[in-house]
Amino acid sequence: MSYPQRPTRAEIDLAAIRHNFQQAQKFAGPERHVLAVVKADAYGHGAVPVARELEAADAGHFGVALVEEGCELRAAGINGEILVFGSIFPGQEEALLDQRLTPFLFDLEVARRLDQAARSRGIRLACHVKLDTGMGRVGFLPEDLPAVLEEIKTLPGLHVDGVLSHLALADELSSAVTTRQRSLFRQQLQLFADAGFNPSWRHISNSAGLLGPELEECNLVRQGISLYGGYPGSGFEGKMDLRPVMSLRTVVAQVRVLPAGSGISYGHRFVTERETRIAVLPIGYADGYNRLFTNSGRVIVRDQFAPVVGTVCMDWTLVDVTDIPSVVAGDTVTLLGRSADLAITAEEWAEQLDTINYEILCRIGQRVPRVYL
Repeated sequence: MSYPQRPTRAEIDLAAIRHNFQQAQKFAGPERHVLAVVKADAYGHGAVPVARELEAADAGHFGVALVEEGCELRAAGINGEILVFGSIFPGQEEALLDQRLTPFLFDLEVARRLDQAARSRGIRLACHVKLDTGMGRVGFLPEDLPAVLEEIKTLPGLHVDGVLSHLALADELSSAVTTRQRSLFRQQLQLFADAGFNPSWRHISNSAGLLGPELEECNLVRQGISLYGGYPGSGFEGKMDLRPVMSLRTVVAQVRVLPAGSGISYGHRFVTERETRIAVLPIGYADGYNRLFTNSGRVIVRDQFAPVVGTVCMDWTLVDVTDIPSVVAGDTVTLLGRSADLAITAEEWAEQLDTINYEILCRIGQRVPRVYL
């Protein structure tokens, strides 16, 4: 038996997901394909519903960080190619093969394990080789690539179907680092050709890179934050017609009237200066509404902004609705998203919290039910 849940919810606009994916296809052009990045539970939006919507919109490539994430998509019936961006740890080889997942290779020891597992089944495993052109994180370094390619030639269980790299500063328009990375990637692609490899896929661009110049050799782009309606950095607004996908809403649980001089919430970090009407909201930092919004956040109720007052609690947040006297228990409250002509964006949250919109979306708690529209 299922029981009613509290009214706190994250609304996911699947039509917006489809629209943003189609925008990426438009920018990519007919010669390039779009890989939809659905790792980290589709940036907190729900990997399975998002992937199903995208597959219905003709997406053929999906990106995850973990073998476990790829297995979840296969169990849900996703049939497109699923690429695993992260490491393949010892013991995960069989799951990767069973679920037809495509690994990113950036470690020869992993490559040897996967080769052995593939050969034991009498198959060749498609893989994408990752190059470090300046990210400094994972990927084969330029000086090591000739020897790496020579060893991969000795691994008959592997088929190099793709080559990729990752841009470190693509979110900074006109970055000289990005220019150098693209140039180095082009040189490394030539090394693959000279060694006799002919990969089907070549890719370096993420959401930010998609909006910049692309190498003519590349035919795949990885769409991440823009898939969820977020811009990859300042200066990108308006360059693509994106629609925010997630809205975070709750309702007023109770309205209380407190006299002047009342301390509110933990630490009494807010003290009323007048008789104050407080709306109590059943949402807190355990749900992803950051404690740093204490005395600084704002919500939308009755088509007006209302300030957060007092310390944000694990399960409760308090807002001052003295100047919105019509507010009553049961009124809908928007903490993230649009209500009538007002909006609170992930970018606004990120600026207040000194972080990025990626983290904002990923940090909405799992106990907040996702409602798909």
